[in-house]
Amino acid sequence: MEVLERLTDEELVELYIAGENEAFDRLLIRHKSKVFSYIYLSVRDKDLANDLFQDTFIKAITTIKQGRYTEKGKFSAWITRIAHNLIIDHYRRERNEHALSNEEGVDLFNNIKLCDESIEDNMIREQIFVDLAGLVERLPENQREVLRMRYFDDLSFKEIADATGVSINTALGRMRYAILNMRKLAEENRILA
Repeated sequence: MEVLERLTDEELVELYIAGENEAFDRLLIRHKSKVFSYIYLSVRDKDLANDLFQDTFIKAITTIKQGRYTEKGKFSAWITRIAHNLIIDHYRRERNEHALSNEEGVDLFNNIKLCDESIEDNMIREQIFVDLAGLVERLPENQREVLRMRYFDDLSFKEIADATGVSINTALGRMRYAILNMRKLAEENRILA
């Protein structure tokens, strides 16, 4: 681990690409304070900041693993930019959820999207839930465990890592593979078209 501390961010990224998971743990330790502070100062909500922080590093892992990381020697700026974009996306979603506009002459009182849900909508939602529950049950146990802890127990990835006795990076990886496997299973079984 001491050897990793002396490496540059770029060298750590290269090691991580080569399969050395501890290299990403080192990057996380090195940049977590700065990234979390940036997010927290932007959103002023600790729970939201924690979620966006975790999403930032999930996106970084995904991008690196897909071979799309190209910011040579600028990891700190790159990870901060990911955080910034996720903050912007959050506020856009929040603004759109609360906006009721009649800019284009839409009759707000006869808009189906603003009406109570029908019995058919409830049946569709229930079927989707049953299908998703079936997909979750088909995952390997370690992926199923992380998925349940994150979405049903609402635990942070740090809490999941502590509870399962693995690194944060491993917990993030298991979540990523769980989602990828669920997508694959959904496609194979023509669920959620």
